[in-house]
Amino acid sequence: MLRPDNRRRALKQAGFTIVELTITMVIAILLSLTAYSIFSTLLNQYFGLQADGSEFTNLAGQSQRIANVLRGTTNIVSESGNDLTVYAYFAPNDTYVSQIHYYLNASSTVLYADVTPMTANPPIGTPITAQKATYTIIPSYYKLNGLSLFNYLDASGSTLSLPISDENSIKGIQINLAVPADFPTASGNQQISLQVSLRNRKTNL
Repeated sequence: MLRPDNRRRALKQAGFTIVELTITMVIAILLSLTAYSIFSTLLNQYFGLQADGSEFTNLAGQSQRIANVLRGTTNIVSESGNDLTVYAYFAPNDTYVSQIHYYLNASSTVLYADVTPMTANPPIGTPITAQKATYTIIPSYYKLNGLSLFNYLDASGSTLSLPISDENSIKGIQINLAVPADFPTASGNQQISLQVSLRNRKTNL
């Protein structure tokens, strides 16, 4: 049979003190918070990368859509860094070219295209202004500082300086689009540039 002092010593050694329980709970909470923070960061990074990938895919599709039209350009009416008017086939089944005007809205947040059908191909045809239709090409356009929507290239592929005095010197058009990166540690904005050769261009119009 245990003596009273031995019994108290055994009871004391059998459990945890309040201080020990408190320390254990604090450590458990800190570990839980750390694990949650790491998990939350990794999850946000995953969704950020997924969003960036989706945005870049959309960006490539948008640039290709514009390139498909410009590739069939027969003549350039007017050009600037963020504004371009050409004669081109807007749809593959069009009988005649249309006058197509790409331009940004006043706040440079939306890219539009005005498409005006022609009575015949230039120089014979004239625009049918009553049938002009406006299309939203990029509803959430992201304008990157220092990046023009269009660059104009000569026969050697060099960029022509604006304004261009001789439009017959334009042999290619470079389309530049960008989207902001959502992923916090991504190296800046995503940008895509697509160069189009004006093979159908007629210089005698």
